[in-house]
Amino acid sequence: MNKFWTVVGFTVRNKLRAKSFLITTLIMAIIMSIGVNLPAIISLFDKGDSGKTIQIGYVVQADDSAGTKLSEQLKSYFASQEKPGVEFIEIAKAANAQEAEKALKAAIADKKIKGYLSFGEVTPSGLPSVTYKSEKMLEGSTTLKLESALRNVRTENILKDAGVSEEQKAQLFAPVAIESVQIAATDGAGSTAGGKDASEQGMAIALVTIIILILFFAIMVTGQMIASEITSEKSSRVMEVLITSVAPLTQMFGKIFGVFIVGLSQIIVYVLVIVANASMPHNSDAFKQYNIDLSTIDPMLLVYALIYYLAGYFLYSTLYAAVGSIVSRTEDLGQAVMPITLLSMAGFYIATFSLSNPDSMLVTVGSYVPFFSPFVMMLRIGLSNPPVWQVLTSLGILFVSIYLAGWLSAKIYRTGVLMYGKRPSWKELRKAMKAYKI
Repeated sequence: MNKFWTVVGFTVRNKLRAKSFLITTLIMAIIMSIGVNLPAIISLFDKGDSGKTIQIGYVVQADDSAGTKLSEQLKSYFASQEKPGVEFIEIAKAANAQEAEKALKAAIADKKIKGYLSFGEVTPSGLPSVTYKSEKMLEGSTTLKLESALRNVRTENILKDAGVSEEQKAQLFAPVAIESVQIAATDGAGSTAGGKDASEQGMAIALVTIIILILFFAIMVTGQMIASEITSEKSSRVMEVLITSVAPLTQMFGKIFGVFIVGLSQIIVYVLVIVANASMPHNSDAFKQYNIDLSTIDPMLLVYALIYYLAGYFLYSTLYAAVGSIVSRTEDLGQAVMPITLLSMAGFYIATFSLSNPDSMLVTVGSYVPFFSPFVMMLRIGLSNPPVWQVLTSLGILFVSIYLAGWLSAKIYRTGVLMYGKRPSWKELRKAMKAYKI
């Protein structure tokens, strides 16, 4: 047992002191800090027209009473809005369209307005056709505001002609809202007594997404770390020295546990960075603005996340260790671990692309497949309230798979660490493993 902890301590110290580990952790922490503070950073450097009022000019034209009337109605409509975004400005009076166009272009040149409206024949909607003209390309946001205003003006005109009273108008335009609440028909693993409202559902989706991402990257990074360390020890012939003082299985499980501590410490650093940045005043205000309440997080969801992280890590780490033991050159490691990497990617993508449909047959079946369940069952627990027996069944299958993977990996590791040259075939491995009983 002392040798096991010696291997664990050596692995932890070796990884924590490595410059590559420290630099990678620092870079990821900086990226996460920038990501959390990105809205505030964008607002500091945003010099665009977002939030500014656009000045639109019009001319009182003697030979176009319909266009003049519509301009006045649009001016009144935007003036009545709390945040109009558009301001109508009367530029001049003109006898005809040519004089009006000349006056409006001069106003744009003098920077008095950003654009202006020109009117055509009256359409079946009861309003003249409208064209917005400006020097700026792709005025999509301004055009949308004008279209919305025109619809409102047309509605007002129709209601006025129909003799609808102001009280009836108020009832007609009064907002109608419906509240959406997620409930559990049966007592599931992630069920709550009163159900989840829209904000709680959004919080659950965000949290599940973060958990799945952390699980995926933790498994990928730590698994590669285990395989590369074992392979590098083989390629440098250090393994021949280690094997004389520490049993192969002690080495394998010591490295797995040591890298687990390193990976867990890295995750803790990332979580602390995110929490520290999210707690800053400008980010706290953003949480309030978007109605984000961290107190709605179900503690059991975090408990399940920890269980599935541990189970997923030990399942994949034993496989990575086995593959690393049969590879003699680090150049060949990427190709050798590709099948394991694809398995973890499959589970990750099934969960990611099923966020909007957590009750699909693919998700249900995937939650029982041990290579996928750390990701897919976490999706179900967070978003669809699976029965407790299904979660326990998934965990049972996962734990049995960990035992079998550990047993098989131990046999492969015991024989693979001293097999040099080209990567051995499965036939050669089976023949070598028969000589050892584990």
